[in-house]
Amino acid sequence: MRFAGASAVADRDLVRLGPMRVYLGADHAGFERKNEIIEHLTKNGHEPIDCGAFEYDAQDDYPAFCIEAARRTVADEGSLGLVLGGSGNGEQIAANKVPGARCALAWSVETATLAREHNNAQLIGIGGRMHSLEETLAIVDAFLAAEWSNEERHQRRIDILAEYEKSGVAPAVPGAQN
Repeated sequence: MRFAGASAVADRDLVRLGPMRVYLGADHAGFERKNEIIEHLTKNGHEPIDCGAFEYDAQDDYPAFCIEAARRTVADEGSLGLVLGGSGNGEQIAANKVPGARCALAWSVETATLAREHNNAQLIGIGGRMHSLEETLAIVDAFLAAEWSNEERHQRRIDILAEYEKSGVAPAVPGAQN
């Protein structure tokens, strides 16, 4: 059974956006899936950049690979990134430690699309043990195909987070009694 939207999304992606540079980082739990995604991206004309793991090691730790993928994505404006592990949770957390990174956990085509459209996410975390290859590729293709909405309300929220990241001063809670 074909996972809904995979080929249509991939076709739209290349027509609208052209080839994308995509940084990928994964630990042992996402290692095989990362390599399958790299093959898929290459076949579809994209430029995948492997940030490790470069060999399977059941004892490796995800932070270095995910931070490297996020660091390089943030430094390369217009690029995107993917971080993979067993669930994608820790990988997303690690990527978000990089200043300026916006990494969302994507568990469906819809969450991957919304990550770009509403949050202007440059990266997504994907659970390598959570999805079939077909589902994973549909999530990746949806993320690459989606565009930032540029809606003022979404940008305002991103700006609030960026200011907090920069200053460490939490935004005021509307309606809160001090």
